Amino acid sequence: MAARPAWRGQIRLALVAIPVEIYPATKSGASIAFHQIHEPSGKRVKYEKVVPGVGPVNVDEIVKGFEVSKGEYVLLEPEEIEAVKLESRKTLELTQFVDLGDIDAIYYDKPYYVVPADDLAEEAFVVLRDALRASKKVGVGQLAMRGQEYVVSLKPCGRGMVLETLRYSDEVNKAASYFREIGDTKPDPDLLDLAGTLIEKKAGSFDASEFHNRYVDALRSLIEEKRKKKGELVIQDPDEGEPKRGSNVIDLMAALKKSLDAGGGSSGGAEKKPVVKKASKPNTAAAKKAAPARKRA
Repeated sequence: MAARPAWRGQIRLALVAIPVEIYPATKSGASIAFHQIHEPSGKRVKYEKVVPGVGPVNVDEIVKGFEVSKGEYVLLEPEEIEAVKLESRKTLELTQFVDLGDIDAIYYDKPYYVVPADDLAEEAFVVLRDALRASKKVGVGQLAMRGQEYVVSLKPCGRGMVLETLRYSDEVNKAASYFREIGDTKPDPDLLDLAGTLIEKKAGSFDASEFHNRYVDALRSLIEEKRKKKGELVIQDPDEGEPKRGSNVIDLMAALKKSLDAGGGSSGGAEKKPVVKKASKPNTAAAKKAAPARKRA
């Protein structure tokens, strides 16, 4: 396995210790990052560390501070912060086992793949994996990693297991404060039945590969198109040719029936290629002057 493990240690279940390695299960490859560029020169914009009333400062004069009140900070030296970091005990002790549905999805943070560290650990690893699967339980414990302590869950995943870091309770906003304005009105039975029929008609197995980030795909197409056109202006209009949506409120019953008649609507993962059109070139003197700089894009 070419990837570098994020953590090596052992899962402890009573007197049984299972050597394991964990690897990040996700990546950020889908996103596109932009830099700020000075257009006339085509060079990247840099940022200076500046203090109001003082001006630019040296990096070695900067320390971390926690704001205790407006404009008042407690300053901490790097060695002070380092001293309170938790040492990784290289042990994940499973202290609880809960039902699969007991942990609300909002608490899940970051997933990691868990694999046995060597051939000797494989038998105990498989026993724990299959015992969790048979009982439909999730193991819960705490793990020290990168100087911090995380609450984690452990559950089977194919031939291996997935460990997920969980948010602490004070990191999650209480839903009641957002939902309190929603009334207790019971839905119309006929509407409920229609909605249920529509859901059943669109039921299926989740396949993440069917879904694509259409915004990122469009950006990649735009970047490639602009590269080929040497920086000329390119306008993409993905909504061209679509009928304009009206502003009138549509009857819910009619909308649900129409959805059923239409086959339940199109899949959310279907790709839709944007229409690319070239904007007319500006003919002002100012635009002509700016043209050489734009070619650096």
